[in-house]
Amino acid sequence: MTATRTPQRAVGSGFGYRSTAEEVVRGIDLTGRRAVVTGGYSGIGLETVRALSRAGASVIVPARRPENARKALAGVEGVEVGQADLADQGSVRAFAQEVVDSGREIDIVVAGAGVMACPETRVGPGWEAQFAINHLGHFALVNLLRPALVRRGARVVMVSSSGHQLTGIRWADVQFADGYDKWLAYGQAKTANVLFALHLDQLGREDGVRAFSLHPGSILTPLQRHLETAEMVDAGWIDEAGRPADPSFKTPEQGAATQVWAATSPLLAGLGGVYCEDCEVAPPAGPAPEGGGLVPGVAAHAADPEQAARLWELSAELTGVNAFASAGR
Repeated sequence: MTATRTPQRAVGSGFGYRSTAEEVVRGIDLTGRRAVVTGGYSGIGLETVRALSRAGASVIVPARRPENARKALAGVEGVEVGQADLADQGSVRAFAQEVVDSGREIDIVVAGAGVMACPETRVGPGWEAQFAINHLGHFALVNLLRPALVRRGARVVMVSSSGHQLTGIRWADVQFADGYDKWLAYGQAKTANVLFALHLDQLGREDGVRAFSLHPGSILTPLQRHLETAEMVDAGWIDEAGRPADPSFKTPEQGAATQVWAATSPLLAGLGGVYCEDCEVAPPAGPAPEGGGLVPGVAAHAADPEQAARLWELSAELTGVNAFASAGR
């Protein structure tokens, strides 16, 4: 299949930086639709589940600790909690097989679970944890769910971050065997999310499966659990008392908006493979400011179809899962 790129061009959503998940889904009827939301019982994932549920969708939330998920989701209608640990490929396989065997269609996948800037951790056969959980776990999950995704043409939404601009895929040392850097490992995992959506869209579109990636914005959530307070104070995120200090940060309801928009907006019908920010298709990223830093938009290294295809091949080799590519042969 020849790779083509969907232009990073705004579609005129009418929403923006401070829009909430409830606002972007207002007027959209998801009755009879089913979503899978990883990370759906905490932070912006929880707000995503609430918004989809209010719009009428039933939602499956895979969780490493199902008992915690059920407590967090108590009172949210139409929600089912399953057992799945994205760090454990066997657990991912078992969850996906249960869903597929049930014969149910999946209309939406929001892949939002993940870790950020954690201490060096190895999972599975020695994989670096951020790459393994944020990317490889979702790569396997989406491929294994393929039979349920193609029945009605699902949207797959990968929750990346502007942190993808920190680095492309480190092909010479993907697993950080030679010196670990928690932020570069995070950046690589977030780049992988964008590249995965890009190539998945190429492979899945003939079966109606479209994929998107996004930056939700800066939000204080449990995602920061591995960061020291002093590190967040130095970054200007919080004050010494732990209170939010950066007025540009979004609330969890605002942070969930872009992924809910990407999962449900009629404006995205017929599109795919694009990276979104602030409830809109984002532009290509411009140059970094003097002294470094992140900028709006998607970095060139994360919008490269050749890099996306190469990452897909590596991911299939590591996980032993390759349903979308195999279906196209």
